[in-house]
Amino acid sequence: MTSYPPFKPRFPWVTGDLQTVRNFFAGPRRGPAPQEVLTVDLGDGTGDRCRVAVDRPGNATRRPILLIHGLTGCEGSAYMLQAMEHFLAEGRPVIRMNQRGAGPGAPLAGQHYHAGRSRDIAAVIAGLPADLTADGLVAMGFSLGGNALLKYMGEQGRDTPVMAAVSISAPIDLSLTSKRFRDPRNRIYHKYLLDRMRAETLHPAAQLTAEQARAVREAKDIFDYDDRVVAPRGGFAGAEDYYARNMARRFLPAIGRPTLLIHAQDDPWIPYEAYRGNPQNGNNSVDIDLPEGGGHVGFHGVTGKVPWHLLRSTAFFDAVEGRPVERAKPGLGDQVGAGG
Repeated sequence: MTSYPPFKPRFPWVTGDLQTVRNFFAGPRRGPAPQEVLTVDLGDGTGDRCRVAVDRPGNATRRPILLIHGLTGCEGSAYMLQAMEHFLAEGRPVIRMNQRGAGPGAPLAGQHYHAGRSRDIAAVIAGLPADLTADGLVAMGFSLGGNALLKYMGEQGRDTPVMAAVSISAPIDLSLTSKRFRDPRNRIYHKYLLDRMRAETLHPAAQLTAEQARAVREAKDIFDYDDRVVAPRGGFAGAEDYYARNMARRFLPAIGRPTLLIHAQDDPWIPYEAYRGNPQNGNNSVDIDLPEGGGHVGFHGVTGKVPWHLLRSTAFFDAVEGRPVERAKPGLGDQVGAGG
């Protein structure tokens, strides 16, 4: 595994909350239209499909990277656009996966993504053009998408074309995360996410019974939403069953490819406690980097406009692929704004 200079916050983003909301202060920015849009059948008999955006650099010199967004995000979320610009500059084709029922892919699916939809990741990878996967690829998952990616990596072991993976601010213990969101200090975050979850799930293409639609509107908090909406739609007995069966922490010991987990100790959304106690159970394929600061998918550091987690990930991927570690080229990170 690799070492990398520790994260140091850039003034004035000096707390976990400020790091987390940094992109919202920058204002929204619409990313460029993707060069190519793929529609991948998820192959589970539902007829649901997934929209995938593909962008290629002028001179591709490195393996493609698959990017997976977090809760209420999509291909156009701020962190997805930041990562796309950064990795294109590094010479990687970039594949932005809209999870089932998310963003511009919402009309293609009646069901919805959740923290454990790792089979959707497998289906998307299998549906990519052969030239993108012939030499393998790398992957990065953000927040809830990071949990799904880590679950996928644990299920696949070494039987995957994903040669290396990184998760950013992943809720590897879903039950602890649900409790953290219900802390009084997180009430603004909680309301913001719950409102977005409702709007996303009530998309006209969603296949909801009248009872499910009522549960979406009436859910009083994220646990109630997971218990009354996510769990029954996903075939789980309730929220705690959904959390226990899908939390990435239990899949870390089975990961067979180099994998890096990046998580800030001051993340206001995801409790640091989930990462304590050697959750990988001595698995040498898994490395965990826990900087003191960075917030939730923030990491706006003194290194410049490119968030630290992207620079750290570049060093990790370069080491896995046997390339010398280089500083990333400046991107457009400070121009990228709000997103899920």
